[in-house]
Amino acid sequence: MIANLIGGFVTILVGVSLIGPVAQQVNAVSAGPVYNSSNLSQLLVPASSLYQSSTWGASVLLLVPGFFALGILGIGIAVTYSALREAGMV
Repeated sequence: MIANLIGGFVTILVGVSLIGPVAQQVNAVSAGPVYNSSNLSQLLVPASSLYQSSTWGASVLLLVPGFFALGILGIGIAVTYSALREAGMV
């Protein structure tokens, strides 16, 4: 039982620590153009190649970090449930 909890805790810890880098990479790949707010004709950052070829694909790609976090949450719930079931508490 304690081995399951420790293994689950390590898995959750690694997964949660990867959410930030995953979100950062997804945002870098699917970024749209960034304009100056006071001068809309001044382009500060050009759009990524994915955004230029498929805005729909870039929008869907932005959902990846959320589903990754939901997967980590599911792992946490499954590990907790299995540990409690082994202990006879569920």
